[in-house]
Amino acid sequence: MFARKPSASGANPVRRRIGEQVAARLDANPAVTAAGVANVQAYYQLDFLDAAQCAMLMAVIDAGRRPSTLLSDKADSDFRTSESCDMDRYSPDIRPIDEAIADLLGIPADQGETMQGQRYAPGQQFRAHHDYFHDSESYWAGMQKSGGQRTWTAMIYLNDVAEGGATWFPQAGFKVAPRAGMLLAWNNMNPDGSPNLLTLHEGTAVVEGTKYVVTKWFREGRWTRY
Repeated sequence: MFARKPSASGANPVRRRIGEQVAARLDANPAVTAAGVANVQAYYQLDFLDAAQCAMLMAVIDAGRRPSTLLSDKADSDFRTSESCDMDRYSPDIRPIDEAIADLLGIPADQGETMQGQRYAPGQQFRAHHDYFHDSESYWAGMQKSGGQRTWTAMIYLNDVAEGGATWFPQAGFKVAPRAGMLLAWNNMNPDGSPNLLTLHEGTAVVEGTKYVVTKWFREGRWTRY
């Protein structure tokens, strides 16, 4: 009998357990604060990175930036207009930060995708989307082979932004303004391990200044390109 591949949309005990374990770890960390958002597990830590680390990551992004891509069958060219940079997780500068994020959440490092940097110039944005994968999209079969569903997202803001650039969760009703060094983490799943529709979020357009962030997504299984 063949093992049944996990669905993207239903309740799932593996994802449920990951959510419970990460939330318990973050709740027990005095440096971490629960965001207090109804029906979404979201947390933040101020000053997760210091000024020197933020400056280093911004320089890496500037040196390696390219037009951001989108994993979707439907979105138009204006949906995500930022620039991105895939970090070298084995670099002596990047690896300690990459692994510190995994350690903060208590998720094995090999379940984390490569950390990605993003740069938003004035007018650039990332319209409302979910970080979890949809099984109605053509990419899902490939994602099942490379670690499965995304569970937690960790985002670190690398600089303050003069105006705009907030991360907005319109259905959950909260908005986070960029603050240098702050880490924001949220569970893309519901308590039962099914995708949480309320995690729909948007990188709102920068009005003045340039926004830099790094994002790390975690899978339910081992990410095969680790």
